[in-house]
Amino acid sequence: MIFLLLLTLITSIDKRIEIRFTETAPRIDGHIEDVWYQADSITDFIQSYPDEASEPTERSVVYVLQDNNNLYVAFRCYAVKHPPVAQLYGMEEEVTLHIDPMDSKSMGYFFKVYASGLYHDGLILDNGANWDWSWSGVWYNAVSLEHDRFEIEMMIPFKSIRYKKEAKEWGINFERIIAHNRENDHWIEIKEKEGGFQVSKFGKLIGIIPKAHGYYFELYPEGFLRLDQNPEEKAKVKPRASMNFKWDMTRQTTINATVLPDFAQIEADPTQFNLSRYELWLSEQRPFFLEGSEIFRMRGIGEGPFEPLNIFYSRRIGKAIGQEPIPILSGLKLTSRSKTWSFGALSAYTDRLTDTASIILEPRRGFAVLSGKKQFSTITDLGVLFAGTMANPDTYNYAIGTDFGLCSGPHRSAIQAAFSDQNGKLGWALNSGYSGMIGDLATYGLVRVISDSFSVQDIGFVPWAGQKLIQGGSGPYYIWRGKAVRSFMLIPGFVLNQEPGSKDFSYTATVYSNIDFRNNWGTDLDAGIGKTFEADTSFLGRYLHLSFWGSGLKYNFGLGGNYNYGFNYRQGFLASNYSDWFNFTYYYATRVALMLNVNNWWEYDPDGKLIWVTSILRPKIDFRISARLSFNVYDELVFVTPETKFGKTELATNRIGFLFSWNFKPKSWLFIAFNDYSVDETLFEEDGNKLSLINRVGAIKVRYLLYF
Repeated sequence: MIFLLLLTLITSIDKRIEIRFTETAPRIDGHIEDVWYQADSITDFIQSYPDEASEPTERSVVYVLQDNNNLYVAFRCYAVKHPPVAQLYGMEEEVTLHIDPMDSKSMGYFFKVYASGLYHDGLILDNGANWDWSWSGVWYNAVSLEHDRFEIEMMIPFKSIRYKKEAKEWGINFERIIAHNRENDHWIEIKEKEGGFQVSKFGKLIGIIPKAHGYYFELYPEGFLRLDQNPEEKAKVKPRASMNFKWDMTRQTTINATVLPDFAQIEADPTQFNLSRYELWLSEQRPFFLEGSEIFRMRGIGEGPFEPLNIFYSRRIGKAIGQEPIPILSGLKLTSRSKTWSFGALSAYTDRLTDTASIILEPRRGFAVLSGKKQFSTITDLGVLFAGTMANPDTYNYAIGTDFGLCSGPHRSAIQAAFSDQNGKLGWALNSGYSGMIGDLATYGLVRVISDSFSVQDIGFVPWAGQKLIQGGSGPYYIWRGKAVRSFMLIPGFVLNQEPGSKDFSYTATVYSNIDFRNNWGTDLDAGIGKTFEADTSFLGRYLHLSFWGSGLKYNFGLGGNYNYGFNYRQGFLASNYSDWFNFTYYYATRVALMLNVNNWWEYDPDGKLIWVTSILRPKIDFRISARLSFNVYDELVFVTPETKFGKTELATNRIGFLFSWNFKPKSWLFIAFNDYSVDETLFEEDGNKLSLINRVGAIKVRYLLYF
């Protein structure tokens, strides 16, 4: 067995599996029938977690087949030592197929199926440095469970993915996760210190010849009823309809369009508390902007403090003013990708937004985004991105940027530059970063310089105008096999930072530490101290962030605390501030998840007196009727306490919501949603705690895929 493992390690850099043609398509029912035995198969998995380069604790077999129109993959996963775990919430058995059908050595797809029948898909970007879970394709899967094994079958239509027509080899990798010890096994060996998961190291799928003719046309009619109510008008029921479509013009080129979309949030963004001078990032949730979003961005480099120049931020299109989103009239997007090139063009047009007195809050706007990227080798690429918006000839915002990326083994870096023009005000920005392993030293560094006049506030997210930042660090990173402590990292570092409006640099010494235990628990420590110049004030700045986390078959938790002595921009003075957080999820039975998230912020005045406490409490119940049918109920309560008078704590806002979702066929959904948002506009007055309705939204939405 040891000899076989050594042989596997030696040959893993050139692993191959041959795909064979079948005249009889397998039934996708989760049971591996006789037709699969004509296929080539692999069994030589290697453990990547918790013990790198070790033999898996259970045996796995994977088969691959094709016919003219589909790729078929089957996993047979033995579970002799522990019965297979299948639960709709919590840790369970899972398998993943990774493919690179362009043979790009940089980008690929993943298709993940859990033992309960849940599934996910998405894109692997930048040679594994970044992952996009928003991509959604049409494919099919099924699962069967036995006492000593489980079997999973997948059918992926060639029309659902982009592939290089003339390529007879695809990159491929397979993954299995064992629930009881969270063991990760891969066909291609994964080593953290050598860069972790990398598309460029995939094995080869030999002899694949897709013969599908024609291209997919996806039509998404949407119909919805929406109830809106606010204090200034009576409740109104608004029936609406929209149309979305996607057309794969070629195997590499796709057009997406939307007309009169309903982009009202089904689940509202969580309330965030911000004491800094910088805007907070909100994630995108709208399907039209999510699909193909990987093309309209500057690259990241994975984990670490580096943040790319996001000169296009899709949340600017149809942004909300108060509680009201700006209506989007239409959107059109073209994306194209080959082995070494990718292109994208996006346009959108938004309607004006007025208040009840017909005062224009936001004029009509047009938006345009263009992107192009060339991959020169398996480790380097160069991209250009343009984003702009115009309301009229005197009201506009444009930016153009370029970035160069390198990804070789554990070494990932990016160099970015951008120029902006907002109503005639010109600005520029430079940004670069590195993350990787140098021997046993985990190392990072970044340099960011943003001119005072740089602005993409109408189209992007680069809130640090006027900032100059140099940051770096390096320290030991150790990984052990079979020990209670699986890994340990300690990185001392430094930060040189000139804040906007300051003539002096701040100097901070930092340290970061991470401990990962074998039982899936861990801890992080991040601390810094140094001379700080901010808001025309010189002081000894310091901060400390400490967090703990853990997970098991039936639970998931995290907790931590932050201390910071710095400028409180909410209050407008220099003081200490504390915050703490706690989240816990308990997976009750296999269908119910009980969740609680608590955040507290403790604000002090310059004399060290507690002046304000803000607390956010978010209970939530998720219930899955099946892998495709679920609903949840959630509440978000924001409490405020003056000084130390906890007996006078009052509820400032309350947002309660309900969401029912049914994925009744691929990419087709039924949603029933409700949100009720109330605010106490007379906090701490004599009449007591009274919440007033600000906005109430109810919606029934159906999205149906017509697939040609």
